[in-house]
Amino acid sequence: MDKQDKQDSQGSQHTQGSQDPQDARQEPRESDARPVLEGPDIARVLTRIAHEIVERAKGADDVVLLGIPTRGVFLGRRLAAKLEQITDRKIPVGSLDITMYRDDLRMHPPRALARTEIPGDGIDGKLVVLVDDVLFSGRTIRAALDALNDIGRPRAVQLAVLVDRGHRELPIRADYVGKNLPTSLRETVKVQLAEEDGRDTVLLGVKQTAPGAQH
Repeated sequence: MDKQDKQDSQGSQHTQGSQDPQDARQEPRESDARPVLEGPDIARVLTRIAHEIVERAKGADDVVLLGIPTRGVFLGRRLAAKLEQITDRKIPVGSLDITMYRDDLRMHPPRALARTEIPGDGIDGKLVVLVDDVLFSGRTIRAALDALNDIGRPRAVQLAVLVDRGHRELPIRADYVGKNLPTSLRETVKVQLAEEDGRDTVLLGVKQTAPGAQH
């Protein structure tokens, strides 16, 4: 999830990712949500993104994939596997925890740290592709760029997301998008992946308003 972009994207409670505070973690009941991507669709868009990365990177020789916990890590590993099939070479893949770089730390209870795992050859001089499930406000990616700056100096940084739902608050744009999904702020986007949730799907629903709340 941009988890500040991920506020909506998680299939379970994400205490360790990059949720967006403005989303208030109001997820749709599954009975109220409709799928906009299912397993075969997700597989197809990841294959497309992998081919786009190879084309733009002219072979992906210096590509490093870093997934943003939680579901971005799983997507990053899947992308690495597809890139390996296309290029017939091992693609370095890791994870990048952004918890301590969030701009809303003071507004929320303490969060558990996720894992940062940087491939052995590091990121200096590499083309780093950040991988996340949902791009929303852009604040998660801003935090990820700050985290990268403390780790090394990539040649370039690109962004791959499964879903771009719009409503950007920062001038951040994804280089690779599985699906552009226009949404209203009343809607939620929830990504479920087999590694975490037992199935692959993207659900679009409407936030549940608490009784007596102002509309």
